[in-house]
Amino acid sequence: MPGSRAPPSTRSSLCSACPGPAACDPSTCRAPCTAMGPRAGALVSRGLVLCMWLTTHCAGPHAEGFSQEGRAASRADLWASANTSLLQGFRCQAASQLSRDQLSALIRRMASQQVLLKAWQLSCLANLAALHGLQSDFPLHPPDLLLFYNLGQVREADCQAFTRRAAQGDTELLANLPDQRAALQHSALACLGVSHPPRLSASDLLLLGVLVCDMEASSIVASDPHVLQNLQCCPRLTPAQQAALNTLLTSGRTVLGPPISWNLEGLQALGPLATYISSSLWMQVQEAVGLGFFGSMVAACRAGRLSQRDTRRFVTSFLEAKAKAKAKLMSSRPKRGTATGRPCIQGNITAATLQDDLFLVHYDCSQLESCLGSRVLRANLDPLLQHPLPAECQRVVKAKLARIYPSGIPEEQLQLITSLVYLYSVVEISQWNITSRDTVMALLASDVALENQTEAILQKFLDHKGNITSALLVAIGGSRLCWMSPQQIQAIRPSEFRLAGALDTSSCPQSRKNELFFKAREAFSSNRITDAYYDFIRPFLGGAPTEELQRLARANISMDIHTFTNLNPRVLQNLSVDNVRTLLGQNVGDLQKARSHPAISSWLRSLNKSALGELGLDRDPASPTSPTRTHNTPWTSHLTSTWEGPGKDAPSSGSPPAHLGHLPLAVALPSSLLWLLYWGALGPVGTHNVL
Repeated sequence: MPGSRAPPSTRSSLCSACPGPAACDPSTCRAPCTAMGPRAGALVSRGLVLCMWLTTHCAGPHAEGFSQEGRAASRADLWASANTSLLQGFRCQAASQLSRDQLSALIRRMASQQVLLKAWQLSCLANLAALHGLQSDFPLHPPDLLLFYNLGQVREADCQAFTRRAAQGDTELLANLPDQRAALQHSALACLGVSHPPRLSASDLLLLGVLVCDMEASSIVASDPHVLQNLQCCPRLTPAQQAALNTLLTSGRTVLGPPISWNLEGLQALGPLATYISSSLWMQVQEAVGLGFFGSMVAACRAGRLSQRDTRRFVTSFLEAKAKAKAKLMSSRPKRGTATGRPCIQGNITAATLQDDLFLVHYDCSQLESCLGSRVLRANLDPLLQHPLPAECQRVVKAKLARIYPSGIPEEQLQLITSLVYLYSVVEISQWNITSRDTVMALLASDVALENQTEAILQKFLDHKGNITSALLVAIGGSRLCWMSPQQIQAIRPSEFRLAGALDTSSCPQSRKNELFFKAREAFSSNRITDAYYDFIRPFLGGAPTEELQRLARANISMDIHTFTNLNPRVLQNLSVDNVRTLLGQNVGDLQKARSHPAISSWLRSLNKSALGELGLDRDPASPTSPTRTHNTPWTSHLTSTWEGPGKDAPSSGSPPAHLGHLPLAVALPSSLLWLLYWGALGPVGTHNVL
C-alpha cells in the first residue's frame, strides 16, 4: 500500500489491541505483535517438521544405529536450544516421548521465551504436564497453559498464587471450553472468599487480572474503581459491560472524577476503554478536552496504533454528542428561512484539510458531500480514507466515486478502498478490473468484505487468468476461504494448498468446511500413509465425514478437544462412545471442560448414564454445569479427572515423528525451500502406517 497507510483494522495486527497483557498492564501488549503476524508460524513449524525428517533420514550411517535413548536426548537438546519460532511449532507426539525432566525443561523454556501457543497445542500440553505431575510447578509455566490445567489438582494453599499467574493469560483461548472457563472464574472467586455477586476490592482485582473480563455488569459497577485497569485487558466488552463501564464513569468514583472534570491525560490513560464512552457522557466533557482527545485518537488510528474499527466506534459516539449539542443550540435560536440544497459552509476541502486530525469534527457527512470536489477526492482518496469515517460518510464517498468513475473504479484506486468494500454489490464489483494479487489482498485484508463480495472479488481475479496461490491463501487467511464458492475452492491447485500450511477454517459454514476438507484431503493424499497426515489435515477436519474420523480413531492420534469441538455436529452424532474415546485418547478427560459446547452437549444428550460413566461424566449433560452448584469448598475437584497420574504413557497428538537433531539446518534454510524439500522427500520415505 502506498504512503503511510495504516494496516488493516484487525485486532491481531495491532499492538494496541492485543488481549490479556501480562500482569494486566494496559500500556503494553501481552506479547509483541510481529510484522509476520500469527500465520507466519505455519511455515516455521513445517520447517521444524523438515528438520525432524532430515535429521532422521539424511544423517547417513550415523543415524542407522541411533538408539531410542539417543533420539530422546537429541530431541531434548533441540528443545533446550530452540528459539521462539521453532517452539511455536510444538506438537504433542514429539513431546510425549520426552522424560519428565525434559518435558519440564521444555515448558519452562516456553515460559521464559514467552512463546504464544494456540489453544489446541495448550490443551494437550496441559494433559502431558498433568500426566507427569508437573502442575505443581505452575509458577514457572506459561500463564496461558495454566488456563487449561485440571483445577482439581491445584492445592488450596496455592490457589491465590495459581490465580494470579493464570490471570495473566488470554482467556479467549478457552472459547471452545466454556465449562473450564466458568470453573476457572468460580474457583478464583472461591479462593478469594468473595460473595456472589462479587464486590471486588482493589487487592481482589489485582489478583484476578483478566478474569474480570468474564464478570457480570453488576459486579463491575459494584467493584472498586480499580476495575478499570482490569477492563483495559479485555479484548472486547459486551453491551452490558459497556453500559456498566459508563455507569461507573458517570458516578465520578474513578480517578478521573466526574466527566466535567476529565482532562486529556486521564482520558488517554483509559486506553481502549475510551472507545466505549457513550455520547451522553461526551456531552458532559469540556469541549477543549474532548477535541484534544479526539485529535489524539484519530492520529493514533492514522499512524496504525489503533484499529479503525475501535476508532470508528469512538468517533461515532463523539460526533453524535456534537450533533446533539448543535441541535440543542439551534433549537434555542430563532428560526430563519430554510435554504435549498446543502451549501458548503465550512469551506472547500483541500489536501491540507485532510491532514487535520479534527477533520471529521469540522466536516460532518452533509458537509463532506457539499465541500469535497471530485478532483480533490481523486487525488487524495488514501488520506481521506485513513480517517475513521462513520458509515454515513463512507456512503457519501462511495457515491462520489461512482460519479467520478461511472465505468468502474480503476485498479490503482481499488487498493485504497479497503474500508468501503462492504458497501459494494456484486454487480458493482463486476465492473472492476482486478489483475493483481496485491489488489485482491488489499480488498480482502480488512475483514469487512462479506460473502458475496469475497466471491465476486476472487472471481474477477480468476477471470483475468489469476491463480489462487499459497501466498494469496496465507495473506487473506483461513477465514476468507469461508466465502469462496465451491468452484473457486476446487480451482486451488493441490500444491498451492499444501504450501499454504495450516489455515483456520473453524468459523466457516458447514458447507464450506466440507468443501475445504475434501480439497485438503486431495492435497495431502500422498501422506495418508504417514504420521504426518493428521498434522496436515487437522485444521480441516471440521468438514470430515464419519468414515474419516473412524479411520483416525483407529490410528490412535489422540485428537485435541479444540479440533473435536469443531467437527461437523451431524457427523459427531454418528460416532459411538468407543469411537470418541479412542479418537480423543488421553485427551478424553477434556470432554468435561467442553460439555456445554453446543456440539458436545448435543452428542452427550444422546447418551445414557452408562455411556456417560464410561467417559467419566456422571451427571446429566442437560443439567447446569456450573461448579458452583456442586462444590462448596474452593479448589476441590471441579472437573472429573480421567488421568491416572504420572507413569502412564503420554498422549500422542498425531504429529510427525520427532527425530530432532541439527537445529542450524532448519534455521538456515528459508521456509519456501524447506517446503519444497519436505514435499519432495516425505512421500517416498514415509514408513509409519497411520490409515
